[in-house]
Amino acid sequence: MRAPEFWHADGWLPRLLSPLSAVYAWGGARRLAGAETFQARMPVICVGNIVAGGAGKTPVVASLVDRLKQRGRHPHVLTRGYGGTEAGPRAVDPTRHDAARVGDEALLLAAHAPTWVAHWRPDGAVAAAEMGADVLVMDDGFQNGSLLKDLSLVVVDGGYGFGNGRVIPAGPCREPIAAGLARADAVVMVGDDRTGACSRLGDVPLLRAKLVPGPEAALLQGRRLVAFAGIGRPDKFFDTLDACGGDIVAAHSFPDHHPYSRADVAELAGAAAAADALLVTTAKDAVRVPEDLRPALTVLTVRLVWYDTGALDRLLDTVLDPKT
Repeated sequence: MRAPEFWHADGWLPRLLSPLSAVYAWGGARRLAGAETFQARMPVICVGNIVAGGAGKTPVVASLVDRLKQRGRHPHVLTRGYGGTEAGPRAVDPTRHDAARVGDEALLLAAHAPTWVAHWRPDGAVAAAEMGADVLVMDDGFQNGSLLKDLSLVVVDGGYGFGNGRVIPAGPCREPIAAGLARADAVVMVGDDRTGACSRLGDVPLLRAKLVPGPEAALLQGRRLVAFAGIGRPDKFFDTLDACGGDIVAAHSFPDHHPYSRADVAELAGAAAAADALLVTTAKDAVRVPEDLRPALTVLTVRLVWYDTGALDRLLDTVLDPKT
C-alpha cells in the first residue's frame, strides 16, 4: 500500500474516518487479549512499530543481530515474510529463494543471521531453537500476540513520528499510541525527532540511532540520478540521495513492497539513459527487481548507528543476563 497524504496531519477526513478507527482499534485489542501466547525456549526480542510501514525496523533488526553476534550469541531472525507466498516455517536461502516467495526483508536479513519465515510465529521459534538459536529477533509482530516477547522495541522514524496520531484508516497507527507504548520496553528513535514524538513517550526508555549511507554514496556525489523506491516512505530515500550530493533529475515512488516487472525496469532504465543519469534505488527494492536486470542499478545501502551502545547493551542485558 501507499500511505495516504492525509495521514501526515489531522483534518476533516481523519475526523470523518475516526469511527472506523475505533472499530479497527477494538479488533486489534481483542486479538491481542485472546491470543494463545507461546513461550519460546530462548529470549525473544521484538522489533516493531506503531505506525504502518517506513519506520526503519529492518535496519534496526540487522544492527541488533550484529550486536548480539559480537556478544558471542547465536541469534536467528523471525519474520512473517510480508510480500512473499511462503507460509513456513522456512529457513531463508538467498541462493534459492526470491522476494516473491519469502519477502524482501527476509532476503536482506538473511545476510546478517539465519532467518526464518513463518506466518505462525511459534512454529518459527521452534524451528530456530532446533537449529541452534539462543536468542530470537522478530522483525515486526509487535501487534501479534502468538509468541511471548521478552523485550519489545518500538521503532519511530524521527521525520514522521506518529503521523496525525490516529488509528487506521484515519491515520497511520496500527493501534492507539498509548496502548502500544504501554507494552513497549523501549523506543528506538531513528533520526532527529522533528515531529515532537518524544513528548508522547512518557517514562518509556528512549534509544537514539541514525541511518548512515553506505560506501556507494561516494559514487553519487555530483552525478545525475533517476531514483525509484517502493518503501514505506520513498521521500526519505530521495532526501538521503540529496544529502549525498546527488542531482535527482527524476524520482519515482511505488507502493511499499512493489514487485517490479521487467516493463517497470525497462521504463526506468530508459529514463535514466535519456537523462544520462544513474538509475539508483534501495537494497530493499533491488531484491524485488528481476535478477538479470540488477546490474543496471546503483544500489545505495544504509546501516544503523547507535548514539549510545552502552544503553543498548544494558537493555539487552535485561533479557540475556537477567542477574546483572
